[in-house]
Amino acid sequence: MFNRLFMTLSFVLTALCSSAVLAQATPSVAAAAAAASTEDAKAAAVKKLFAERFNNPPIAGVRLTPYGLYEVQLGSDLVYTDEKVNFVLDGTLIDAKTRRDITRERQDELAKMPFDQLPFELAFKQVRGDGSRKLAIFEDPNCGYCKTLRKSLGEIDNLTVYTFPYPILSPDSTQKVKNIWCAKDRAETWDAWMLKGVVPPTVNCDVPVDKMVELGQKLMVRGTPAIFFADGSRVGGAIPKDELEKRLKQ
Repeated sequence: MFNRLFMTLSFVLTALCSSAVLAQATPSVAAAAAAASTEDAKAAAVKKLFAERFNNPPIAGVRLTPYGLYEVQLGSDLVYTDEKVNFVLDGTLIDAKTRRDITRERQDELAKMPFDQLPFELAFKQVRGDGSRKLAIFEDPNCGYCKTLRKSLGEIDNLTVYTFPYPILSPDSTQKVKNIWCAKDRAETWDAWMLKGVVPPTVNCDVPVDKMVELGQKLMVRGTPAIFFADGSRVGGAIPKDELEKRLKQ
């Protein structure tokens, strides 16, 4: 009997303690929810004010940043404003302590796309070795840094490269992309031009140039080369072979 009574009392005490913990936790959860709701309301108010003062631009989103300003996303661009939209910062925001480009990091984050969801029909594929490591590159055929990157890639084995032509530097870039895209072997013709300066012959066919450019704009590719790695990270510029190897191992 005493054992049963002890077990009953233990059960009641455990239940009471659990209720007390929940009672303490509930206000915190409620407070967090209330705070989130308040911030959402403030962000909505900033969005409304911004739209009124700047003739209703296409605002993709507004959020409060850790540094007290509101981030306003306008397509692929970011600007910053105060709560009353009395001042607007249109430019690059830099972390003074670390020298990090906060604006670029945020743009890269917003433009992230899972690697396997890239529209590979707009790219051509090259495989070296077992092709186990993968990356995608946006390149303009007249980009000198892209040609430098190509040389570094040639020294890396067991690699699959998806090249997304991105003709943004000149009208001639568009013509070269069309000629290379229409070639019998796109990858070979691209490398012949980028590495050896062999001008691609003029060929006519249907080329999705508009879609290529739209994709780069959607992913906020502002210059070439732009490298996308399988883990979702990206890098702008022709990084050296050692850095490529390091990132491919991650």
